[in-house]
Amino acid sequence: MLLRRIARPLLAAPFVYDGIQAVLHPAEHVDAARDGSALVTDAVGAEPLSDRQLGLLVRVHGAVTAAAALLLAVGRTPRTAALALAALTAPLAVAHQPFTSKGAERSLRTAAFVKDLGKIGAAVIAGVDLEGRPGVTYRVSQAREHAARVAEAKAETVKAATKGEAAKVAAKADAARSATKAEAAKVAAKADAARSATKAEAAKVRAKLADVA
Repeated sequence: MLLRRIARPLLAAPFVYDGIQAVLHPAEHVDAARDGSALVTDAVGAEPLSDRQLGLLVRVHGAVTAAAALLLAVGRTPRTAALALAALTAPLAVAHQPFTSKGAERSLRTAAFVKDLGKIGAAVIAGVDLEGRPGVTYRVSQAREHAARVAEAKAETVKAATKGEAAKVAAKADAARSATKAEAAKVAAKADAARSATKAEAAKVRAKLADVA
């Protein structure tokens, strides 16, 4: 954490300086801005911007760059500020591209172009710094694993509940069969008792008939 508090102001320093210089001395940047804006106006078929408009554009761009760099330096929304600085520097890299120049001008443009690329790379690294927190991919995988575990636990619960209900139904069926068997045994016992009583009565009748005879 202490390292970030030192590194962020150091990274923000050139952005703050360049932004303030653009606000205070826009004329020094008008030529580069004219080349970069010409690419855009030619692409959309619009009229080229005047020097006054280019100067205003340079001032606004410088002010926004300095503000974003200050936010990065003090650690306020550092990731957003860093990514904003990368986006703000990208047009400068396009304006400073040396591929259409020759001689000494190409050397100057190459130095500015390489500087812009380095600033963009540093800002992007600062913008994706999670300060030790897990990244989005890790959090998504953890969420998926948690959802899978919850679904599996619910499935096991449903299976257990189903088995419990099946066991209850089987127990009730066994109880019903046992009750039916008990009732059948009672009926059979009553039938046996009735037959025995009938046989006893018949024996008594035969005995009386034998006495009469």
